Amino acid sequence: MLRFDVISLFPESFESTLNSSILARAIKLKKIDVRLHQLRDFAKNKWRKVDDRPFGGGAGMVMACQPLFDAVKKIRGRSIKKIPIIYFTPRGQKFDQPMAEKFSEKFDRMILVCGHYEGVDQRFIDALVDFEISLGDFVLTGGELPALVFIDAVARLIPGVVGKNESTAEESFSKRLDRKKEYPHFTRPENFRGMKVPEILLTGDHGKIENWRRKNLQ
Repeated sequence: MLRFDVISLFPESFESTLNSSILARAIKLKKIDVRLHQLRDFAKNKWRKVDDRPFGGGAGMVMACQPLFDAVKKIRGRSIKKIPIIYFTPRGQKFDQPMAEKFSEKFDRMILVCGHYEGVDQRFIDALVDFEISLGDFVLTGGELPALVFIDAVARLIPGVVGKNESTAEESFSKRLDRKKEYPHFTRPENFRGMKVPEILLTGDHGKIENWRRKNLQ
């Protein structure tokens, strides 16, 4: 089982996605375990405040060290195994399929940190974060969406999560397709409003079909 511990200010935002479709089935089958942790539960002030003004001035607020350090300590517990900590930030390494494969193969537990505001205190990153990951060159309001994307991309590579293993072995950016985008797909009817399925896909000649698919990788 692959376990994700998610530290978030808005853990409720995960519930709809985790309770539907393939991820819900993966949880039910005990292929993955997603545990949500409210960061405010680790604040040591009566207002449950987890952020403060940045040193040096500037707009926005910065998530403070204390709640983050304490959350990680509680989640790790007495585990002696190294549990990688992943922080989602536009400054991070761009997430891709080879990276998803690496995480699904190498680790059985991860801690995901969802930032907000101007980000988190750099001392937390320097001391505890193992991987900084970005979805692309744009900015979101928080790390919850990147965390959900990460969980989905990694979890679906676990055997048994997505029906047949062939489904993930031959798809866009997979090793089998030389990391290229997948070929076009068609289904019934053969002729829809004058738009016809390529004849070669109807021949039953698997060799020719494979060649056609290879030529149509992007």
